[in-house]
Amino acid sequence: MNISKNHKNRKAHNWLVYKLNNKYLLKYSYCYKGTIYDLGCGEQPYKEYLLQLAKQYIGVDWSDTLHDLSADIIADLNKVLPIESNVADTVISLSVMEHLCEPQSMLNEAYRILKEGGYIVLQVPFQWMVHEAPYDYFRFTPYGLKYLFEKAGFQEIQVEAGNGFFSMITLKINYFSLRLIRGPKFLKL
Repeated sequence: MNISKNHKNRKAHNWLVYKLNNKYLLKYSYCYKGTIYDLGCGEQPYKEYLLQLAKQYIGVDWSDTLHDLSADIIADLNKVLPIESNVADTVISLSVMEHLCEPQSMLNEAYRILKEGGYIVLQVPFQWMVHEAPYDYFRFTPYGLKYLFEKAGFQEIQVEAGNGFFSMITLKINYFSLRLIRGPKFLKL
Protein backbone atom coordinates (compact mmCIF):
# COMPACT_ATOMS: atom_id res chain seq x y z
CA MET A 1 0.00 0.00 0.00
CA ASN A 2 1.34 3.45 -0.92
CA ILE A 3 2.13 5.57 2.14
CA SER A 4 4.91 8.15 1.83
CA LYS A 5 7.38 7.90 -1.02
CA ASN A 6 10.02 9.88 0.87
CA HIS A 7 11.64 6.70 2.28
CA LYS A 8 12.65 5.59 -1.22
CA ASN A 9 14.98 8.56 -1.77
CA ARG A 10 18.16 7.32 -0.06
CA LYS A 11 19.79 10.70 -0.75
CA ALA A 12 17.26 12.45 1.47
CA HIS A 13 18.53 12.63 5.06
CA ASN A 14 15.10 11.66 6.48
CA TRP A 15 14.60 8.45 4.47
CA LEU A 16 14.82 6.16 7.51
CA VAL A 17 12.43 8.33 9.54
CA TYR A 18 9.83 8.05 6.78
CA LYS A 19 10.43 4.30 6.46
CA LEU A 20 9.86 3.83 10.21
CA ASN A 21 6.76 6.07 10.14
CA ASN A 22 5.39 4.09 7.19
CA LYS A 23 5.83 0.83 9.13
CA TYR A 24 4.14 2.40 12.16
CA LEU A 25 1.21 3.73 10.12
CA LEU A 26 0.67 0.35 8.44
CA LYS A 27 0.60 -1.42 11.80
CA TYR A 28 -2.34 0.73 12.93
CA SER A 29 -4.19 0.88 9.61
CA TYR A 30 -7.26 -0.69 11.27
CA CYS A 31 -7.69 2.62 13.15
CA TYR A 32 -8.06 4.80 10.05
CA LYS A 33 -11.73 5.20 9.30
CA GLY A 34 -14.38 7.86 8.88
CA THR A 35 -12.98 11.32 9.54
CA ILE A 36 -9.30 11.66 10.41
CA TYR A 37 -7.81 14.77 11.99
CA ASP A 38 -4.03 15.05 11.56
CA LEU A 39 -2.80 17.32 14.36
CA GLY A 40 0.46 18.91 13.25
CA CYS A 41 0.01 17.76 9.66
CA GLY A 42 2.99 19.66 8.23
CA GLU A 43 3.05 19.09 4.48
CA GLN A 44 0.47 16.27 4.76
CA PRO A 45 2.81 13.47 3.58
CA TYR A 46 0.35 10.75 4.62
CA LYS A 47 -2.90 12.27 3.31
CA GLU A 48 -3.15 10.13 0.16
CA TYR A 49 -2.53 6.92 2.10
CA LEU A 50 -5.03 7.76 4.83
CA LEU A 51 -7.72 8.64 2.29
CA GLN A 52 -7.43 5.12 0.89
CA LEU A 53 -8.85 3.94 4.25
CA ALA A 54 -10.92 6.86 5.56
CA LYS A 55 -13.67 9.03 4.11
CA GLN A 56 -12.22 12.41 5.10
CA TYR A 57 -8.81 13.80 6.07
CA ILE A 58 -8.45 17.16 7.82
CA GLY A 59 -4.98 18.56 8.46
CA VAL A 60 -4.42 20.94 11.36
CA ASP A 61 -1.27 23.02 11.84
CA TRP A 62 -0.19 26.47 12.92
CA SER A 63 0.76 29.40 10.72
CA ASP A 64 4.35 29.57 12.03
CA THR A 65 5.20 26.09 10.74
CA LEU A 66 8.74 25.58 9.46
CA HIS A 67 7.27 23.47 6.63
CA ASP A 68 5.13 24.45 3.68
CA LEU A 69 1.72 25.29 5.12
CA SER A 70 -0.75 22.67 3.87
CA ALA A 71 -3.27 22.69 6.72
CA ASP A 72 -7.02 22.72 6.22
CA ILE A 73 -7.42 24.31 9.67
CA ILE A 74 -4.90 26.85 10.99
CA ALA A 75 -4.66 26.52 14.77
CA ASP A 76 -2.14 26.51 17.59
CA LEU A 77 -2.09 22.98 19.06
CA ASN A 78 -1.11 24.47 22.44
CA LYS A 79 -4.57 26.03 22.74
CA VAL A 80 -8.24 25.16 22.36
CA LEU A 81 -8.84 24.06 18.78
CA PRO A 82 -11.55 25.63 16.59
CA ILE A 83 -13.08 22.19 16.03
CA GLU A 84 -16.40 20.89 17.31
CA SER A 85 -16.47 18.12 19.91
CA ASN A 86 -17.00 14.46 18.97
CA VAL A 87 -16.28 14.84 15.23
CA ALA A 88 -13.17 12.69 14.66
CA ASP A 89 -13.16 8.94 14.23
CA THR A 90 -9.36 9.01 14.39
CA VAL A 91 -6.75 11.53 15.43
CA ILE A 92 -3.17 11.10 14.28
CA SER A 93 -0.12 13.10 15.27
CA LEU A 94 3.35 12.12 14.13
CA SER A 95 6.49 13.72 15.57
CA VAL A 96 4.58 16.76 16.78
CA MET A 97 4.08 16.61 20.54
CA GLU A 98 7.75 17.29 21.32
CA HIS A 99 7.31 20.67 19.57
CA LEU A 100 4.46 21.81 21.80
CA CYS A 101 5.12 23.95 24.86
CA GLU A 102 1.76 22.70 26.24
CA PRO A 103 1.49 19.06 25.11
CA GLN A 104 -1.26 18.30 27.62
CA SER A 105 -3.49 20.85 25.86
CA MET A 106 -3.13 19.00 22.56
CA LEU A 107 -4.01 15.65 24.18
CA ASN A 108 -6.99 17.20 25.99
CA GLU A 109 -8.23 18.63 22.69
CA ALA A 110 -7.65 15.36 20.84
CA TYR A 111 -9.78 13.60 23.45
CA ARG A 112 -12.49 16.28 23.14
CA ILE A 113 -12.77 16.08 19.34
CA LEU A 114 -12.73 12.26 19.21
CA LYS A 115 -16.01 10.40 18.95
CA GLU A 116 -16.66 7.73 21.56
CA GLY A 117 -14.78 4.61 20.49
CA GLY A 118 -12.40 6.64 18.33
CA TYR A 119 -8.66 6.13 18.09
CA ILE A 120 -5.63 8.32 18.56
CA VAL A 121 -2.40 7.22 16.88
CA LEU A 122 0.51 9.28 18.13
CA GLN A 123 4.25 8.98 17.57
CA VAL A 124 7.01 10.96 19.31
CA PRO A 125 10.79 10.59 19.26
CA PHE A 126 12.60 9.58 22.43
CA GLN A 127 16.31 9.84 21.60
CA TRP A 128 16.57 12.61 19.09
CA MET A 129 18.66 15.71 18.65
CA VAL A 130 17.16 19.15 19.06
CA HIS A 131 15.38 19.95 15.82
CA GLU A 132 13.18 22.72 14.47
CA ALA A 133 14.61 25.03 17.11
CA PRO A 134 13.42 26.96 18.99
CA TYR A 135 10.24 24.85 18.90
CA ASP A 136 11.61 21.65 20.43
CA TYR A 137 10.58 21.28 24.07
CA PHE A 138 10.27 17.68 25.28
CA ARG A 139 11.19 14.01 25.01
CA PHE A 140 8.74 11.57 26.59
CA THR A 141 9.24 8.27 28.39
CA PRO A 142 6.55 5.58 28.09
CA TYR A 143 5.50 6.38 31.66
CA GLY A 144 5.23 10.10 30.93
CA LEU A 145 3.12 9.44 27.84
CA LYS A 146 0.80 7.09 29.71
CA TYR A 147 0.38 9.70 32.46
CA LEU A 148 -0.46 12.48 29.96
CA PHE A 149 -2.95 10.29 28.08
CA GLU A 150 -4.68 9.23 31.30
CA LYS A 151 -4.84 12.84 32.46
CA ALA A 152 -6.60 13.76 29.18
CA GLY A 153 -9.19 10.99 29.77
CA PHE A 154 -7.94 8.26 27.43
CA GLN A 155 -8.35 4.62 28.41
CA GLU A 156 -6.89 1.41 26.97
CA ILE A 157 -3.57 3.15 26.37
CA GLN A 158 -0.85 1.26 24.56
CA VAL A 159 2.66 2.76 24.50
CA GLU A 160 5.43 0.96 22.63
CA ALA A 161 8.86 1.63 21.22
CA GLY A 162 8.75 2.31 17.50
CA ASN A 163 12.28 1.15 16.81
CA GLY A 164 15.38 -0.09 18.57
CA PHE A 165 19.04 0.55 19.13
CA PHE A 166 20.26 -0.14 15.58
CA SER A 167 17.66 2.10 13.94
CA MET A 168 18.48 4.89 16.38
CA ILE A 169 22.24 4.62 15.91
CA THR A 170 21.76 4.62 12.11
CA LEU A 171 19.65 7.77 12.37
CA LYS A 172 22.21 9.48 14.59
CA ILE A 173 25.11 8.58 12.25
CA ASN A 174 23.07 9.74 9.27
CA TYR A 175 22.34 13.15 10.80
CA PHE A 176 25.89 13.55 12.10
CA SER A 177 27.27 12.74 8.61
CA LEU A 178 24.92 15.28 7.08
CA ARG A 179 26.31 17.98 9.38
CA LEU A 180 29.86 17.05 8.39
CA ILE A 181 29.00 17.24 4.71
CA ARG A 182 27.37 20.65 5.14
CA GLY A 183 30.37 21.89 7.13
CA PRO A 184 30.64 23.79 10.40
CA LYS A 185 28.38 26.82 10.78
CA PHE A 186 31.32 29.15 11.43
CA LEU A 187 32.79 28.35 7.99
CA LYS A 188 29.62 29.26 6.10
CA LEU A 189 29.30 32.73 4.69
